[in-house]
Amino acid sequence: MSIKAFELVPTIERTKLLSDRAKTQIECIECCGKNLYIGTSDCFVVHYIVDEQHLPNGKTIYDSVKQGHKYLGLKKPVVQLKVASALNRIMVLCDNTLTMLNMFDLEPIVTGAKVKGVTAFCLNQNPISNNPFSVEICVALRKKLLQIYTVTEDRLNHVKDVATQDPPVTMSMDGTFVCAALSTQYSIVNYDTANSTDLFPYDSEAVKPFVQRISKEEFLLSGPSGLGMFVTTEGVSQRPPLQWSESVSSYCYVHPYIVALDSEFITVHSILDQQQKQSIPYQGGIYLDEYEGRVFIASLKEIYALVPIAWEKQVTSLLADRRVSEALALAKNAKKVGLTREQFQRMYRRLQQQAGFIEFAQQHFDECRELFKTGRLDVRELISLYPFLMPQRSSFTRSVPSLHDIADVRQLARNDATTIKTYKEFLMSYLEENKADAGKSNNCCMEIDTALLKLYAELDPSKLLMFIGKSVCKLSDCVELLEKHERFHALGLLYRYNGQHANALQVWKRLTNGEVTDVLFPGLEYVVQYLSSLSDHTLVWQYTDWIIQKDECLGVQIFTNRPANETPSDKLQPDNILDQLHRYPRAVITYLEYLVFQKKSQKEKYHTHLAVLYLDNVFKLLESSTSSKENIDRERCKLRHMLQTSNLYRVQLLLGKVKETDMYAESAILYGKLGDHDKAIRILVHKLKDFGQAENYCILNSKGKDSFHRKQLFHTLLSVYLDPSYERRDLLVTPAVNLLNNNQGNFDATKVLQLIPDNWSIGLLQSFLASTVRKHMHDFRTTRLQRMLSRGENLIVKKESIESQREALQLVEEKSCAVCDRSFDEPTFIRYPNGIITHTQCAKNKHVCPVTGKLFSTTKRTSAS
Repeated sequence: MSIKAFELVPTIERTKLLSDRAKTQIECIECCGKNLYIGTSDCFVVHYIVDEQHLPNGKTIYDSVKQGHKYLGLKKPVVQLKVASALNRIMVLCDNTLTMLNMFDLEPIVTGAKVKGVTAFCLNQNPISNNPFSVEICVALRKKLLQIYTVTEDRLNHVKDVATQDPPVTMSMDGTFVCAALSTQYSIVNYDTANSTDLFPYDSEAVKPFVQRISKEEFLLSGPSGLGMFVTTEGVSQRPPLQWSESVSSYCYVHPYIVALDSEFITVHSILDQQQKQSIPYQGGIYLDEYEGRVFIASLKEIYALVPIAWEKQVTSLLADRRVSEALALAKNAKKVGLTREQFQRMYRRLQQQAGFIEFAQQHFDECRELFKTGRLDVRELISLYPFLMPQRSSFTRSVPSLHDIADVRQLARNDATTIKTYKEFLMSYLEENKADAGKSNNCCMEIDTALLKLYAELDPSKLLMFIGKSVCKLSDCVELLEKHERFHALGLLYRYNGQHANALQVWKRLTNGEVTDVLFPGLEYVVQYLSSLSDHTLVWQYTDWIIQKDECLGVQIFTNRPANETPSDKLQPDNILDQLHRYPRAVITYLEYLVFQKKSQKEKYHTHLAVLYLDNVFKLLESSTSSKENIDRERCKLRHMLQTSNLYRVQLLLGKVKETDMYAESAILYGKLGDHDKAIRILVHKLKDFGQAENYCILNSKGKDSFHRKQLFHTLLSVYLDPSYERRDLLVTPAVNLLNNNQGNFDATKVLQLIPDNWSIGLLQSFLASTVRKHMHDFRTTRLQRMLSRGENLIVKKESIESQREALQLVEEKSCAVCDRSFDEPTFIRYPNGIITHTQCAKNKHVCPVTGKLFSTTKRTSAS
């Protein structure tokens, strides 16, 4: 695909060149700065001053003025010219002789600066010498020989000869390497080591050999079949070859292009992708070359300049043709003359943004995503292409000049719904990936969040709920859209996070009542959870009745799940809550359970109220003919647990309600709370016949008390079992025996022997008596052992006391207290084991030295005198 990279501009026209000699033809040219030199077919060197002028319309023109000419007197064409500007010299090859002229007056240098038998020569553009007043050249002789010279103002100093396999035809030089076209093949020669590397052969009849240095240690050679071959000084190719005309006569490198001349065209190839970019018709051309960034082309009669089009214009043209990769490659590799690094980076990022929109318009989303990201696109440029996604209050305006010519995505998609959806899905993913960086860099969080919220509402509601809590959207921009897409729960959340709690609750009430629907709404539980954390207690009470009417147990959680750090409020005091809930019995019970069992309230009225409500529930179930045994048992179990675990309710009140009923288990618990254990146990044994529960009663009611109290309860139980006045006492023998045999440690054996009937055999009590004897023997031995250990410890203490008092201690008048530094006025004092002596009142701890802080064993005593 073509691009206009250069334009042809006349430099020296036919009339100026031929004004003196009509038969003169151009053989070669050379240029240095404004100085342009022409070698002619009739042995003249002509000097022109060429002035480059830039017109206001952007065009470039050249104005040339002839400065002089020099006839060399050899009647042969001038084959080659090279300027050494550092020496003010121009080297001329004519009639196989290399000579030097002054580059200004064209007078020859007559000090012997001449080499004969030369077929071609070249300058070393990467010399190894650091002398600024000399240049290096390589000369090809008719013999199979290359010669290296150092050129000064008046001399050609021979440095070295390098032999070749065939006579050299043309060559180019870089450092110590010479790339030469021999008569049948190309070779790389290192003149420093004399090593040579054959590259590839060519047919001299079909191919005009040509060698051009294009960069450091790299050359471009004209190869067979119209190929331009790149080769490095190591003899390898690192780029694909160029395909050009087989009749190419010369070429040069102007970054990033290779410009080639053949019999009919000037062709331009990019070195970046080796593709032809431009073709300019031009017949009769004989030579072109690059001179300090400028390209001049010579025909036999006139000279043209190939003026490069500004790279910015080339890039713009490529972008207009949607050749994005080529445009960016050109911009990245172009010479940024006059631009600082920062200026170029800004320009290049803008090009990336433009390229991104070109890819965007073609739905190349992966490509445009990367270009937008690396080009640091203000994401609002992208959002603004989507109707109704930008916030109404956004102050954003599109870039001027515009980055694109897109009206909106509807235009791109031609109103196709599927395509529009694809564009929206791209924007959604792009905003998700770049939200953090884009929001910070351009301060456009509001625009990004608003766009994402609207996209989620339409395309991906599953992400909407989590996103709303983190967003900074304007409420007014989103309400209508959320209602349109029936995202009512999200609308409620948006109200919530914007502090409009009443509106949020109204939306959720409509959802709960079925006035509107939203599959993402969690249900009444969510509203309860929200109200339980709401600090506006007036608003809480506005919705409490409505929720409790729907679910009493769930509604109570509004009050039972309050935050632990919530500021106390009269409206949420327990008494006030109970007053408000009095119409909902199940809710009252649930709230009282919360106060009693979770909050551990110590108020008697709450415990009594809860117990009475439990009891009333049991009475109602007992009176109802439809109540199941399971329900009755469950409610009685709750009542018994309450009666057993709480000590704060009014026992007499409850006992008065149950003692005339057959609720014996509850009566037993209540009698136990009053301390009437005999009556409680008799109910368990005589009424309920629940001997296991009777034992559990003794254990529960003695928990946390001493062993005497426990033994007293078990003796009471045994007395009930063995009560001779009970008419069915024979049925209680087995429970009594089991009680004794299983709880030996809870009885006083002497009292037991006094209680049991005389007619009981020893066999019945064998287990009890055996374990009792063992326990007494164990207690006796343990006591005896403790007594002996105490006696031994007493002896040790006495010994230490005697030893500590054996040493005499003399207290003289000069001795002072180690703590207060005062003298001793009283005969009593304290002496620590480390020798520290203090007043008795200065020794705060007899086991810790008041001076050093050393801790002495508490089993040892300090000495006092």
